[in-house]
Amino acid sequence: MKKTKIIAFANNKGGSGKSTTCSNIGYGLAMRGKKVLLIDGDMQLNLSLSLFDEEQVLKFAESERNLYVAIKNQDDLTDYVVTTKYANLDLIPSSTLMSSIEFELFSKWQREFILKKCLQNLVDGGTYDYILIDAPPTLGGWVMNILVAAKQVIIPVESSPWGLFGLGNMFEFFEQVKQINPDLSIAGIAITKVDTRKNYFKQTKEILSELKGIKVFNTFIRVDSGIEWSQDNNEPIIAYKPSSRAAKEYLELTDEVVKVRG
Repeated sequence: MKKTKIIAFANNKGGSGKSTTCSNIGYGLAMRGKKVLLIDGDMQLNLSLSLFDEEQVLKFAESERNLYVAIKNQDDLTDYVVTTKYANLDLIPSSTLMSSIEFELFSKWQREFILKKCLQNLVDGGTYDYILIDAPPTLGGWVMNILVAAKQVIIPVESSPWGLFGLGNMFEFFEQVKQINPDLSIAGIAITKVDTRKNYFKQTKEILSELKGIKVFNTFIRVDSGIEWSQDNNEPIIAYKPSSRAAKEYLELTDEVVKVRG
C-alpha cells in the first residue's frame, strides 16, 4: 500500500504562481510515474482551469460534485474525484461557492479537522502517492483546514517588489497551525515569475536566504510567455509546450520536491 504524501501550496499574497506551480508539479510527478490527486481549494478555480476548459469547470462548480459540497456535507472525498485526460493525474474540482466556506466551517464541531477527515479514506486506501492542495491567498479557517490536513507546505513567492509582502504573516500562521498539526513542515520556498535582468530577483534571493531553517529550492521559474498560453489552453506548461524553458524548470523543481524528506 502506498504512503500518501499531502502537500499544500499556500501563500497569502495573491499572484504568487500558486496554482500554476501546483498543477505543473502535479503533472511532473505524474510523468515520473507517481499517482497524483490535485485538490482545488480556491474559489477562483485556477487549478481546475489548468486541466479542464472553462465550460467543464463551470459544470463542476455548479454540480454536486465539487469540493464545496463535500466540505459542507463533510463527505468522504473519494466520491468527488474526477479523472483528467492525463495518466496518473486526478482532480477534485472547486466551486465559486468556496467564497462562503468560512461561514460553513464556523459552526462545525472540530472545524479545523474537517478536510483531514474527508481525506482519510483516500489516504488510508493508498491510491495516491501524492495529494497536492491549492490553497486560496488568505489566512483563515479554510487555509488552516488545508494545512492541518497536509504534511508539508510549498510556498511559491513571486520575484517582484511586493512578492515578499506578508510572508512574515504566513510564517506566523504556519506556527499557529503547528500547534494543531505538529508534523507539518515547510518543504521549501519556490521563487516564481523571475526576470533575471532585474534586481528584484537578486533582492528576493538574498532576503529568503537569510531565513533560518527554511529551504529555498534551487530551481526558480522564470517569466515565460508559454505559461500564459498554456493557461489559455487549459494545460500545464509541461504538457502544452514541453520544450519550453518553464516546462524544463518545473520538471527540475518537481525532482527537487521528490527529494524533500518528510
